[in-house]
Amino acid sequence: MNAVAEIRDLRVEVDGRAIVDGVSLRVTAGKVTALVGASGSGKTTTGLALLGEYPAGARVTGEVRAPDGLVGYVPQHPGAVLNPARPVGALLRDIARTRVRALPRPERRAAAHQRVLRALSLAQLPDPEAVLRRYPHQLSGGQQQRVVLAQALLLGARVVVADEPTTGQDALTKRRVVEQLAAVARQGIAVVLLSHDLDVVRALADEVLVLRDGRVVESGPVDRLWPAPRHPWTAELLAADGPAERTGLPDAGEEVLRVRGLTARHGRTTVLRTPALALRAGECLAVVGRSGSGKTTLARCLAGLHRGHDGELLLEGAPLPRSLRDRTRAQLAAVQYVFQDARAAFDEHRPVLAQVARTAVRLRGAAEADALAEAVATMTGLGLTERQVRRGPARLSGGELQRAALARALLARPRVLICDEITSGLDTVTRRGILDTLAGLLRERRDLSLVLITHDLGTAAALAARIAVLDGGEVVEEGPAQRVLGSPEHPFTVSLLKTALHRF
Repeated sequence: MNAVAEIRDLRVEVDGRAIVDGVSLRVTAGKVTALVGASGSGKTTTGLALLGEYPAGARVTGEVRAPDGLVGYVPQHPGAVLNPARPVGALLRDIARTRVRALPRPERRAAAHQRVLRALSLAQLPDPEAVLRRYPHQLSGGQQQRVVLAQALLLGARVVVADEPTTGQDALTKRRVVEQLAAVARQGIAVVLLSHDLDVVRALADEVLVLRDGRVVESGPVDRLWPAPRHPWTAELLAADGPAERTGLPDAGEEVLRVRGLTARHGRTTVLRTPALALRAGECLAVVGRSGSGKTTLARCLAGLHRGHDGELLLEGAPLPRSLRDRTRAQLAAVQYVFQDARAAFDEHRPVLAQVARTAVRLRGAAEADALAEAVATMTGLGLTERQVRRGPARLSGGELQRAALARALLARPRVLICDEITSGLDTVTRRGILDTLAGLLRERRDLSLVLITHDLGTAAALAARIAVLDGGEVVEEGPAQRVLGSPEHPFTVSLLKTALHRF
């Protein structure tokens, strides 16, 4: 079968270090080629090569052949490529207009609108008319991702590079993304899937390339590679994809945080109602639900990042101002947020170490030398090396940056740590390491509480003492983790569990 796009012996070198070395792949129409591997293995660099995009200052050798202008890209963090100042409808209509120029002028507007609605529908976005009126920041990460996929479909791409397309999404939404990408392939479009999610890879891929440290260590059809991996690293990746084991966590202590009558809005639209929620010292509360259910909005309200809400937030019995701007330094330090997109949370022009240390200086008044020493100790304790942390963010992998972001929050010595999908977009080995790290923190820091925003019920089961389930902005079920996971009472929780157990 003829290749739509092809890479031969690609080598990408930055500052004398090869981040991709000798990679070759053939992309054929209507087929899904998956690249898997640990964070920093070279998956994204290889995928972006099909678009002619490389890191700044890179030295590139090898051959890349791709259809000019017809390679679509769905990034892991889609908010970075959506114009925040324009509604989604305006962004998509701009593209659609270029596709209907051959029509008579009176017909173009309606035809462009129909193309937009069809693309949104194919991208699995319900209620597309409502989505068109919103700005990108008013959409969840999963919704943003599907808007970018709709852009690629509107452009008439012959190849779609999907970079972690199920990151941060619940099992129900993942299944729809799998179905959508399969439908894209059935239309004769080649799909290059860059993913840590091995369930998605197994369900979608025709061919799989396993990368480690920029090299392909194994490749082959998915139905051969899965049951009989030949390389030890492939076997390790597959083994780490099993269910996480719940480790011994401390009993909960006194109440640290309480939510009463919380109602949050985007503009005039109410997107979240939380009558009551409490968090105790040493406890992990997992907030689960579908993409767009209100999980991140709840987290942002707690952190003071979303001011459009009513209700009461109490920190150790005292009112907590709605906005970061109105919180004291002690209150800012007490509630810390670790974002899903760790890369966007760092200034690309400053070394990671300096940015992490700054938290101790700004929020605790630590001397700069003491803060730097504490930052190094904290990050090395989380598995980073001192050499790594002295680099800029661009030179760290996603998993490394996620650990640095966690260290930055810990330097504030918080009472409440909010982790928003921080294992999303990470390979199975790195994800297991992050979960072990969080469990260790709860054991060691008895005054620390964790709010874990996650779509992954396995992650919730490994860490959470209690689980709150959100659907359509409402807390539909809340209780001890063993009870919610073992004997769910609400139909939506039942459906989440069934989909997760089905594993596509």
